[in-house]
Amino acid sequence: MTAPVLTAGVDEAGRGPLAGPVAAAAVILDPSRPIAGLDDSKRLSAKRREALYDTIRERALAWSLAWGSVEEIETLNILHASMLAMRRAVEGLATAPGLVLVDGNRCPELPAGLASRAVVGGDALVPEIAAASIIAKVARDRLMLDYERDYPGYGFAGHKGYPTRAHIEALQRLGPCPTHRRGFGPVKRLLEAE
Repeated sequence: MTAPVLTAGVDEAGRGPLAGPVAAAAVILDPSRPIAGLDDSKRLSAKRREALYDTIRERALAWSLAWGSVEEIETLNILHASMLAMRRAVEGLATAPGLVLVDGNRCPELPAGLASRAVVGGDALVPEIAAASIIAKVARDRLMLDYERDYPGYGFAGHKGYPTRAHIEALQRLGPCPTHRRGFGPVKRLLEAE
């Protein structure tokens, strides 16, 4: 009898914000230690995500978290920085998967011989991708809480860098800080106006 193919789910968090890096996670779940309640991280409350984050890290066969920095986002663009972070997450797994399922409509470039497939809406359909979405979202949200302390006045704890009215107003009042993505519309327009 052949062993089942280990499947890694991959997802990212933070493509849309005006500030901070993009996070990506890869997770291989353990079939003998199921986790109830996995879903797209955006459909879960912050409290539920936090609880599942700890459970996933404890019960998964392997998990990995990686980043695409603000500098990489500005140099490569957000899509390529996201793909780079996803590749890093897969490469960081302590156990090699036989198949990688990626949320969305494209896959990052992976090591030769590693099969991958894009799954549109995968964070709501594939438990491994849902788990990856939770790891990436919680880790990124926690980083934005650190930025709240490092760069007071922007409200990062609340909006997590997304382009809310409060964030745009803070940008106009304070100007961009080192973690802002200077190529993103509202930040770029503000810099051009100065």
